[in-house]
Amino acid sequence: MPVKAAAVYPGSFDPVTNGHLDIFERASKMFDELVVCVFYNPNKHEGMFGVRERVDMLKKATGHIENVRVTSCNGLLNEFCAKEKINFVVRGLRAFSDFEYEFQRALMLKSIDSNLETVFIMTKPEFSYVSSSGVRELAVFGGKVEDMVPRCVADKIKKKFAGGKK
Repeated sequence: MPVKAAAVYPGSFDPVTNGHLDIFERASKMFDELVVCVFYNPNKHEGMFGVRERVDMLKKATGHIENVRVTSCNGLLNEFCAKEKINFVVRGLRAFSDFEYEFQRALMLKSIDSNLETVFIMTKPEFSYVSSSGVRELAVFGGKVEDMVPRCVADKIKKKFAGGKK
């Protein structure tokens, strides 16, 4: 009998971008279940959207992917994986600089829990310049973000900044 494989794609997703969505769609074909988990990141300042808003946007943006489940967590990734019986972590890469950072994180995670494997997926070239921080900066100054984020996210950003820059 085949083993069911589940993976988690952790991130702050503030906001979710088309690059993230590209990785979700491709990773969902590799695993029986992909759990997209909004994690609280103490190294990041107050975000554009709250955790609940990000979860809601992710649910809308991934609604077309049958085996994706969206949730949130504010603890350690290895503990979340143990609780959910997940052995794979998916990380998206845009550039070599992402790889250096993610490689160090994967090694640290492996040292904490040797059962966890990290799978790196390169985003499509057309999304290689798109980052959540770049989208946030553009949005704050009234820039065009519609080509960088799912429609439901663009609508939420537009609504948030209606009436001027914040």
